[in-house]
Amino acid sequence: MKFLLLTLGLVAAAAGAVGGACYCLGGDPALRSAAARHDAMAWLRSDFHLTDAQAGAIGKLHAAYAPACDEHCRLVREAIQARDALRSARADDAAALAAAEQKVRELHATCEAALNEQVRSVAALMSPEDGRRYLALLLPMIAGYGHAGAPDLHLHAP
Repeated sequence: MKFLLLTLGLVAAAAGAVGGACYCLGGDPALRSAAARHDAMAWLRSDFHLTDAQAGAIGKLHAAYAPACDEHCRLVREAIQARDALRSARADDAAALAAAEQKVRELHATCEAALNEQVRSVAALMSPEDGRRYLALLLPMIAGYGHAGAPDLHLHAP
């Protein structure tokens, strides 16, 4: 019994050491560093193999799009607040509530279409393979975007 516990302890220690080594040695150090710093641009550079020119062009695209994105998100938030105010007032005006719902849907669609176009513009600046991978990663996220403001390349909350 004494040797069984000793053997189990040694096996557990060895498994932990191997697992820790695999974690530390596996993956891309640049990606781990970017994630630790919450730096999306560093992540883009590393994961999508961007040149300095590509990264600069993507940074400019993002900076140019951010004000429009902030405005879209503000309009969506305001429309949601107006719709929710109508709902909570329990007014019997079904037409006003339907119009408020329609406005929210239209503003969501406008925001999503613009964000979709922005993501496709960024992907176009990448190599074809990396661009396809970028689109596959980001396009599914657009429909669930929370409209809190323009995404920040340093992963700060807007």
